[in-house]
Amino acid sequence: MTSQVTDLVVGDGPPLAILLFLPRAGAITGLSRWSVLRLVRPLAEHFTVHVLNRPPGLPVGSTMADIAAVHAHGIGGLSSGPVHVLGVSTGGAVALQLAVDHPHLVDRLVLASTAHTLGALGRDAQRRYVDRALAGHRPSPALAPLVTGTPVLRPLVAAGLWLADGPGDHTDAATVLRAEDTFDIAGRLDQVASPVLLIHGDQDRVYPPGRVRETADRIPDATVTTYAGGGHEQVLTDRRFAPDVTAFLLDGS
Repeated sequence: MTSQVTDLVVGDGPPLAILLFLPRAGAITGLSRWSVLRLVRPLAEHFTVHVLNRPPGLPVGSTMADIAAVHAHGIGGLSSGPVHVLGVSTGGAVALQLAVDHPHLVDRLVLASTAHTLGALGRDAQRRYVDRALAGHRPSPALAPLVTGTPVLRPLVAAGLWLADGPGDHTDAATVLRAEDTFDIAGRLDQVASPVLLIHGDQDRVYPPGRVRETADRIPDATVTTYAGGGHEQVLTDRRFAPDVTAFLLDGS
């Protein structure tokens, strides 16, 4: 497997590696670049933010450990010592795997909208995403039930997700979500050596609150911050998110 990750860099300060799930591998361009920069700019006031994206061509059957190893190579080149890491959703699953497999790379860890394994609704929707991708269809409409719990709105959401996918091959993204489908690191959470902050919304339909609490309970040094009324995506746009992340990461300075 190639180990060359894409590194979008912005800001000034100590390094902060951010792991996200992006539909396209490789260079972060277009709408993805705009949305990522919008998310990380408040953090870039305090850190040199490195947004790491997987390289193209992940082998079919790659596990979360395989994907974490790819990112470990990229993170290892950011500093001579451990760095702060922020993992979001699927990227949070990668970050948890990184923390147990490569603990020397992680100083302090923030996990947003993620946990040690998917909830039932998230797993079902992502399996349908994978099925659509492997059948050659635009896959993201399968995720509409995760975006809204209101049935009447789902066709509209699905249409927007279909447009956002664009044409092309989506099997690489399906490989990542297949790895997330089988990911369950509950039995190794006691090996997480770094302090951890878990931030989640109490309306998250992908990684539900019970999963988040169980994850925190199994990590030796973990703190949970809950945003009332927040869904899976809304956590990242909450005005408290960047200040909460910054305060936690700078607490160990």
